[in-house]
Amino acid sequence: MTARTALQTQLEQGIDALGLRLPADAVPRLLDYLALLERWNAAYNLTAVRDPAQMVTRHLLDALAIFPYVQGDTLADLGTGPGLPGIPIAIAAPGRQVLLVDSNGKKVRFLREAIRALKLEGVRAVQSRVEDVEGQFDCITARAFASLADMLAWGGHLLAPQGIWLAMKGKTPDDELPGVPPAFAVRAIHALQVPGLEASERHLVVLGRAGC
Repeated sequence: MTARTALQTQLEQGIDALGLRLPADAVPRLLDYLALLERWNAAYNLTAVRDPAQMVTRHLLDALAIFPYVQGDTLADLGTGPGLPGIPIAIAAPGRQVLLVDSNGKKVRFLREAIRALKLEGVRAVQSRVEDVEGQFDCITARAFASLADMLAWGGHLLAPQGIWLAMKGKTPDDELPGVPPAFAVRAIHALQVPGLEASERHLVVLGRAGC
């Protein structure tokens, strides 16, 4: 069994465990993204995770675990780093307009190469601080890039009136909940079952505008 075949089996089993049905070309495209990330990571240190099998678990399956909660036609992924969860979500559901935001120039160069190499239509990458980004989005994703209070203070203006904010966290962020600005409300907190990770390691905080 080749290394890619082993990763494909791991990824397909994880997708099945998550109960997802993805486009026929999603698995090879996700593996192409992983190969590109692994190659660039050797020179640019884009992620601390080095082992490809761990990348499948901690990057691809971790990102896909929130896929059932993603909604709307436009998505902004704030503090995306090497494109997580934005790129896996864009591969899983083509057609949505996706903006990948990061302030790190090396990471944004990788993102632009990934968009080109993977032919990700409707996906853009911008090097910017979150507070300087303009526009409004139906869905915003953020993967452990700041506290709930800070991410909403910096990027709350980007959330459309009826939009949802999906904040990916490790353990339940009970200490952060009192800091949620009054203009926003916590709609739900979901424990995510990421195949290969302990159940307590991943949670999703769903937020929206208060009164909407």
